[in-house]
Amino acid sequence: MEIALWVAQGLLAVLFLMAGTMKLRTPKSEMPENMGWTEDFSDGTVKAIGGLEVAAAVGLIVPPLLGIAPTLAPLAAAGLVFLMIGAAVTHGRRGETPAIVQNAVMLAVAGFVVWGRFGDWAF
Repeated sequence: MEIALWVAQGLLAVLFLMAGTMKLRTPKSEMPENMGWTEDFSDGTVKAIGGLEVAAAVGLIVPPLLGIAPTLAPLAAAGLVFLMIGAAVTHGRRGETPAIVQNAVMLAVAGFVVWGRFGDWAF
């Protein structure tokens, strides 16, 4: 189970580090077409979401690797659960069903990390 949790944490960290970095570095006007949801939010909000994604990616990996406040890893995963709920609601309002499926998968993986790291496989 420990390996499965680390794989899940690594996968989430890579995905959210890439997505968050792109949101932080790319002006809202230059976002890819598949990110139409950004039209509904200010540039600052999109950057804030990107910052939260990067922070969660770091929080999933760095604290447990360094052995400093490893409880931050499941807290970061819990933050991603809430972020994915918000993303699914946003995509639902826009009728973007394929994006909701992606959100649900990432929510499930993050939920698995929360369950495992707050449960029997805590650091």
